[in-house]
Order: sequence, then C-alpha cells, then structure tokens
Amino acid sequence: MKTPPLEPRVEKAQRTSNHSVVPYVMALRPHQWTKNLVVFAAPLFAFSIRFETILASLLAFALFCCVSSSFYLINDIADVKDDRAHPVKCKRPIASGLVKIPIAVLMAGSLLSSALFFGFLHSTDLGLTIVSYAALQMAYNLRLKRMVILDVIAISVGFVLRAYAGANSTQIKLSIWFVLCTAMLALFLGIEKRKAELRLLQRKGGKTRSVLRKYSLSLLTRMESTVVTGTVLTYALWSAGPKLSGASTPWMVATLPFVLYGVFRYQLLSELTDDDPDRHRTERPDEVLLTDLPILLTVLCWVATVFTILLLKHNDLIQ
Repeated sequence: MKTPPLEPRVEKAQRTSNHSVVPYVMALRPHQWTKNLVVFAAPLFAFSIRFETILASLLAFALFCCVSSSFYLINDIADVKDDRAHPVKCKRPIASGLVKIPIAVLMAGSLLSSALFFGFLHSTDLGLTIVSYAALQMAYNLRLKRMVILDVIAISVGFVLRAYAGANSTQIKLSIWFVLCTAMLALFLGIEKRKAELRLLQRKGGKTRSVLRKYSLSLLTRMESTVVTGTVLTYALWSAGPKLSGASTPWMVATLPFVLYGVFRYQLLSELTDDDPDRHRTERPDEVLLTDLPILLTVLCWVATVFTILLLKHNDLIQ
C-alpha cells in the first residue's frame, strides 16, 4: 500500500494557526501600541495623577490602540500583494494567509467604529481628534505613503495628534515647544525607518513600497541631520522652563542628556551592519524601544528623572 506524501510543514503550520487566536491578535500589531503612549504626555508633564485624569488617559490610549490597529489591518489588506514579495512583511498574518481578508475587514470596521463612538461619548474634542487621526490615516493609506517626504511628515502629524488626544481627554494644555519636539522626534523615527527599509532593499532586493525608489541614503542622511537638530533645539527650549513657555520648571533641563543619548544611540543602531552582533532593525522603531537595553534604560531614567523633578516641584522644594 502506497503511503500518501507528507504535507509541507508551512501549509500544516498555517492550517494549525488558523484555529488559533494568535494570528488575529498579531494582525493588530500590539507591539506597535507603544507609539500610543504619547497620549500620557499631557498628564505626565502636568503632574496630574488624579484618578479621573489617569482614567481619561487610559481611555485615550485604548481608543488610539483600536483606531491604529484598524488602519494597520486596512494597510495590510491594501498592500497584501507587495507584502508577500517583501522579505520580512511576507510573514504578516494577512500576507501569509493566516487571517482571511473578509475577517480583517470586519475587524477593522469594528475597531474604528468603536473608537469613534467612545471618543465622542467621552468628549467632543477627543472625538474630533480621533476623526482627524482617522482622516490622516485614510489619506496616508490612499496616497500620502506613496509621496516622498509627505509620507514621513504624515507619520509625524500622527504622533502630534496622539499627544493632543491625551491633552483633550484630560483638558490639559500642551506647551507649543513640546508639541514641536514631538513632531521632530516622530520625523526622526520616520526617516530612520525609511533608511532601514532602503538598506534592507539594497541588501536583499525584492519588491517593496514604491516611495523608496524616490529616496536615497544621502537625502535621508541630510534630512536626518536637520531633524535631529530641530529635536534637540525644541526640547531644550521646552526644558528651559516657563519663561520660554515651556516646562513648569527649568529643572527639566536635567533630562536633556537622556534625550541626547537616546537620539545618538538610535543613530548608532541604524548604522550597524549584518556583521554586528548588536544589530537592531530600525525599520521597526517599536522593537528597538523594547529590545535595545541601553535605549530602554535611557527611557526609564528619563521618566524617573521627570517624575522626580515634578514631584519636587509639586511639593514646592524647587522652583
């Protein structure tokens, strides 16, 4: 009796995964929810730790996780053919076939409608901020992601809207310098992401997003230099204190070294090659934040220093 051929391991793994909730969760890209932590900026720097403020901030964070995940799904649906030709993105649940497109459409619609409903239920300002973010993401998916320079600017505006969502949900006013610094830092991460994608394309080839053909490493390096200068300058102006319409205390300048080190460390990681044992892929900034120990420690030290300064200021121990 002839034994039937064994099924390929890949197909078997896909069928097994189809009965698991894991691919559906991974399609939401929960590892990228770290970007939405920006919504906590307003209550953190206002040192507003009241229960109502924390609850409102958590709501804004959850709603932005829902709306961002909905557009991750929409983006993966729209780019499914290109992602299947990409050396890394081909492993995404939708591109690999682990999550069917009709189910992904239903998930995206449910998440987006829920975010809009609860956003407006909380406050009109928060609802309008979510609408603005959704409109930006729609424009990004339809057109902006294929337009050189505007693609990274759109990413930056998305982070600014996250910051305003935290402010609008808690009725806290943000300093203009902090908003500008947030925009510059987001631009920096977007440019580094494009650099990593371009280097990956040059090393491994294959089909990728069309906008990369309009970039060059020399152009991205010049853009990076300008944005890094803007990031450090706007943060320094914010940390200088209330005289420059910045932080509530000039002692915030003590946090500037952490910002400088974090930016320089990230630039170092973006320059590492395949031969470096500590290489990280800055194509995915969220993974760098969670996996690079020096950057993680820098962020934790920055948060601890900010909290300490604000605590001393709240108790009138410093000006």
